[in-house]
Order: sequence, then structure tokens, then C-alpha cells
Amino acid sequence: MLVKDFDFDLPEEMIARTPSERRDLSRLLVLKRDGSIEHRRFREITYYLQEGDLLILNNSKVIPARLRGRKPTGGRLEILLVKRVSEDSYEILSRGRYSGKVFFEGGMEAEIIEGRIARFASPDISDYIQRYGLMPLPPYIKRDPTDKDRQWYQTVYAEKEGSIAAPTAGLHFTEDLLHQLNAKGVKIGTVTLHVGIGTFKPIKTEIVQEHTMDAEEFEVSAELLQLVSDTKREGKRVIAVGTTVTRTLEAVISGHYHGSGKNGSIRGYTDLFIYPGYEFKAIDGMITNFHLPRSTPLMLVSALVGKKMLLNAYNEAIRNGYRFFSYGDAMLIL
Repeated sequence: MLVKDFDFDLPEEMIARTPSERRDLSRLLVLKRDGSIEHRRFREITYYLQEGDLLILNNSKVIPARLRGRKPTGGRLEILLVKRVSEDSYEILSRGRYSGKVFFEGGMEAEIIEGRIARFASPDISDYIQRYGLMPLPPYIKRDPTDKDRQWYQTVYAEKEGSIAAPTAGLHFTEDLLHQLNAKGVKIGTVTLHVGIGTFKPIKTEIVQEHTMDAEEFEVSAELLQLVSDTKREGKRVIAVGTTVTRTLEAVISGHYHGSGKNGSIRGYTDLFIYPGYEFKAIDGMITNFHLPRSTPLMLVSALVGKKMLLNAYNEAIRNGYRFFSYGDAMLIL
């Protein structure tokens, strides 16, 4: 299976670089398993989810993980905090392989080691990050993050800090829309998967199967797994909000993870890579955004509906002026 087969042409102007003015007024392309397509607004998703269905959200919260500083020479350096590795140190991404001191706004200092690790002068920089950090918008959004991004690049149900990118399928929900679904009898559950570089790491191999995902941290409660089991037994549908929820559920149910059960939850790490040929064990449908060409999320969605059907739907979305990627419109697959 070749990576180039998951390519498509997207006009530059269709890439969403700012959020919609109202979350639930983003557009919704409804793709059914027979290939038929309907065009809606996201708030009309209530027409498609039925009493007894289980909607599962990723409650991970994005941290403002981009920090800007200066080297002793005066040169600028921006880093992205990827993962905490010790009390005072983080794995980072940055351009180049700079090693040495960096002075950040607000008096914070750090030692950069081989461009990969930042060791901070303070053992706990959580408050500092919240005050001075910038939201880690995707690199194709070539503008500085604003205060508005702090609100909009975050789901309304975000709870557990740890992600360096938003689980974007959930950005379309409002509290009122979730209340409407609950009142209709749709069950709503949550998992946690902290989005790291594994979700958006570029594929550099020519063959799909040769790509390796970076492991990401997750947590799933025993109650949620029981809800999934009960829903399926009752003949109702399990609908994942996004590829992160899908990977979490499929990883746990298939046993593709490293971790253990504790206090009624399963916690661990998964590097599950889902691409066409995978047999889904947990989900029956999915809400997702429109993904980048050649990306692992695109391959995951292709596994659910087939590459040909998905790319046909993408072409339909392009013809109808949908907005693509993180701040773009949504797709419901049933």
C-alpha cells in the first residue's frame, strides 16, 4: 500500500486558518456507507444520532506549549514542549540543533540540550506556561496565536491537560448542542488521549505499512468500556468523535497498548496505526474533520469507509467549498 495513493489536490484558499464565528454552524458533510452524501450544518447532527447511541469524546486539554525566547547572542528561538520527561525537563521540538541557554519572557531560563531537551531553572513551570505560553496551532496556520485561539483551539468539554494539538473533531460542539443530544437520549462518554507528535507526525516512508506511530498516553475507565459493551449488545451505535477517540478505543479493545488497570481505569500508551485493511472492533461511526493528504488520520478514516469512497467525499467537499483541516468543517460517517 503506497503513501502516494492517499494524496489529493487541495486549493490553498480552502485551508481554514481561523475558526468559524460559531462552533456548531460549521458545515457538516454526512457520508453514509452506501456512498451517499448529505450537506448540513453541524448543529443538525441531532437528526442523525438516535436514542441509545453512544457518543464518545476526548476530554484532553491543549496546553499553550509554544514558548519564545532568546539565546545569549540575541537570536530568537521558539520551542514546542512535547512531553515532560522529569521534574524540570521537557522533550521539545525546535528548528535546528541549538544547545545552550535560552532566556524566556517573564524571567524564565532553560538549558537546551542537543535541540531535544529543555531543562528549566524552575522544577514546575505549569503556571508559567499558562501565563506566557502560546497555543500550538498547526504549522500551516502561518500567523501568531491570539487570545481567541486560547478559547477556540480547545473543546468546550476539555478537562485533563496534556495535549499539544486539539482533538479537532470536537471543536464543533457547544454545551447547548451536547445538552440537546443528552435530552434526546444519546449517551455521552469520555476517554482521554493526550495528542502528541504521533498524531500528526509526517509519513516519510513510501510504503504505508513501514510507518511507525509515536506512542501517545491515554486513559479509559471501566465504566466507559461497559457502556460500549452495553450499547453494542442493545444494537445501538458507538460514535467516536475524532481519530484520537477511535485509536484509543480500538487500542484498548484489541490490546494494542502498554499499560495496566488501576482504580477502575486502564492507563497506558498506544502506537496503534490504523490504515485500510484494519477490522474495527469498537466503533460504528465517526465524526471527523477533513485531514491533510498522506496523513495517518486520513488513512484511519479510509480504513473505516474505504479509500475510494473517502476521496470521492473529499472531492465533493472541495467542489462545495468546505473548509479543511483543524479549524475547518466536519464529516459524519454512519
